[in-house]
Amino acid sequence: MTDVLEQPAHVTPLVDRHKGLGAKLIEFGGWLMPLQYSGIVAEHRAVRSAAGLFDLSHMGELFVEGPEAGEALAAALVTNPPALAVGRARYSMICAADGGILDDLIVYRLADERFMVVANASNAQLVSDTLVERLAGHRAVLDDRSLATALCAIQGPRAIEILATLTDVDLAAIRYYGITEGEVAGIAALIARTGYTGEDGFEVFVDTNHAADLWDAMLGAGKGQGLVPVGLGARDTLRLEAGMPLYGNDLDRSTNPFEANLARVVKLDKPGDFVGRAALERVAAEGPARLLVGLIVRGRGIARHGHVVLRDGSPTGVVTSGTQSPTLGLPIAMAYVAPDDAQPGTMLAVEIREQPVAAEVVPLPFYRRPR
Repeated sequence: MTDVLEQPAHVTPLVDRHKGLGAKLIEFGGWLMPLQYSGIVAEHRAVRSAAGLFDLSHMGELFVEGPEAGEALAAALVTNPPALAVGRARYSMICAADGGILDDLIVYRLADERFMVVANASNAQLVSDTLVERLAGHRAVLDDRSLATALCAIQGPRAIEILATLTDVDLAAIRYYGITEGEVAGIAALIARTGYTGEDGFEVFVDTNHAADLWDAMLGAGKGQGLVPVGLGARDTLRLEAGMPLYGNDLDRSTNPFEANLARVVKLDKPGDFVGRAALERVAAEGPARLLVGLIVRGRGIARHGHVVLRDGSPTGVVTSGTQSPTLGLPIAMAYVAPDDAQPGTMLAVEIREQPVAAEVVPLPFYRRPR
């Protein structure tokens, strides 16, 4: 079944595999992607209890290399890529001059003079174009390999044992937010211990022409181990339980990292200037005008994106993401509220169907993987 309002600009190289598995396909970020296979809740629970396989080929992969690649990225992003050791990764952001977030990213250091920047599908072209502009004047070049790179992710408590059957790489030796080169199912790959679910797992980058072989091998390796294919629907509920923001919902051009409670990402102590530094220094000194918080709805109803958040009957903010948590069995949400209303334990209300429904501010994440 396919729900596509407009012809997407791109089609995942695994579209035939998804159709064969009965996936419901939708347009997302300019790509035709699977929303669900067996059902969002079933797929969500499989990832929490066993493992899930995700097609993330819509993400943008931008390689930056050269003698000044690290310094160029430091001037372009809010983090400090030169401080990364080879084989390590860091969550990052690219901001406008006013501190607004253009996209949130992961930056991997592949070699002394080679980095990979992974961008969201909907922003990949913007990030690519912006980096080209910001690399000017540095001895560094950008190679946008987004359309030439496929990405499959395996996430869940059984992810490591399933993937281990397909590779000689010592997966246990890869630290969280680490990356290495190797082979998976005989295919040259970059293997990263990263993900967007709150579970342990790996993201495997390969050339697009090997995508189907990789997908088939990973799906086959998980047969009998509880592994299921997972679409964008469960990916969204999983990331929300893990308190991970989604660009376009919880982050956007009008949001700065301090408002999103991501001040840790901004390295104001790094040497040199970077785009957005002055604006972000002002926010750090004065404090953000609003803060992203977690909410558990204590009354009946589910808070959804755009619902108004109230304090004593007056608006204090707005919901950015919300769902019924399959793991907790409770309605959860993230919302921006006034700083005075952001303390955990504060009782607020969400306007659901024109009625105020009690909601409590709670610490994020809602779910943390048992160690």
